[in-house]
Amino acid sequence: MRHTRRNIFYHELIGLRIKIIEYPDKSLVGLTGLVIDETQKTLLIETNSGRRVRVLKANGVFQFMLPNKEKVIIRGVQILGRPEDRLKNIVR
Repeated sequence: MRHTRRNIFYHELIGLRIKIIEYPDKSLVGLTGLVIDETQKTLLIETNSGRRVRVLKANGVFQFMLPNKEKVIIRGVQILGRPEDRLKNIVR
């Protein structure tokens, strides 16, 4: 199944380009990079300079770039939970 705007919640986010649109720590707003790890509550982002930043999903609004170059904005609370649990839900 391809990544689309409608089914991104069920896909693995690791490997997608990301930009932080809103976040309580204003120094992180605008940060761009690649999602290199995901847990139930966090995303680990590697910036273009190689810096790694872990952010809480629930606190932010993120823009993901899908493999087809489409940009999707998602509130972090929509992607809370372990990635494997989100993937299991699509099978049910």
